Amino acid sequence: MQITNFFRFLGIGLVPLFFSFNLSAQAYPNKPVTVIVPFSAGSASDVVTRVLLEKVSSNTNTRFIFDNRPAAGGNVGTAAVVKAEPDGYTIGLSTSGPLAVNKILNPDLGYDPERDLQPIALFAILPNIIVVSSTLNINNLSQLNDYIRKTPDVAYGSVGNGSSQHLAGAYYEQLLGAKMTHVPYRVTANMVTDLVAGRVPISFQLLPNVSGQISAGRVKAIAVASNRRLPALPDVPTATEAGIKGYDSAAWFALIAPKATPKAIVDKLNKDVNQALADPAVRAKFAELGAEPVSGPPE
Repeated sequence: MQITNFFRFLGIGLVPLFFSFNLSAQAYPNKPVTVIVPFSAGSASDVVTRVLLEKVSSNTNTRFIFDNRPAAGGNVGTAAVVKAEPDGYTIGLSTSGPLAVNKILNPDLGYDPERDLQPIALFAILPNIIVVSSTLNINNLSQLNDYIRKTPDVAYGSVGNGSSQHLAGAYYEQLLGAKMTHVPYRVTANMVTDLVAGRVPISFQLLPNVSGQISAGRVKAIAVASNRRLPALPDVPTATEAGIKGYDSAAWFALIAPKATPKAIVDKLNKDVNQALADPAVRAKFAELGAEPVSGPPE
């Protein structure tokens, strides 16, 4: 996955008021910061971001207010970030869908990620997990593959068009040489409900979305789309171990800001995020959620 390509945004340009930007960064933040999450509350992106920003809040005494706007595969919430005042008091959570994939699926998004946004920090990568409803008599990848081949257009659910779950399913179809039907959901909880019931019996999920259902035995984790097993699911094989070589798919989460947000503010937020990611408790919680922490500069 070429994550860095998603972050080759254009530079902020000339900064004629450099001194005033420095002053604003020194005073920042002096009020709560709104975080627009373009997916539903309780979804993987929401949960992992809250873990991160709770630590940032503890370290810096910054209050973060979450504003969940799940619609159109993340496009609606991302567009709201674009339209926000570029003062550092409205930032966003985003993923590969709204920042890269959706522009290919729908050229008329109403925003251009490279023109209208800038990255604050890439902070987590989560591999997709092949899961099935426990209503199916399926316990391994070989049985799942037979089921897909014998059940034309069987449905798999995701949190929206362009999501890592959607792309993971499409990639799996390609590798398997079989056809499934993609069913996108606006609200993650609704997708999980249908997965448990067997109405949409397959998904390529992120662990926070289904960990409770896996523990309860209502959903089975069949394989991890990664080159190594997840510490949180040590008994679940990788796809390669289970028989699908080269199947590697993951979501990444990043904080973003409107394009004209002062560089000094973006740099401060990036520093705060990296400090939080270095905390052992945060890293342990990320591991429980199937997330790998990623730190570095905004670009």
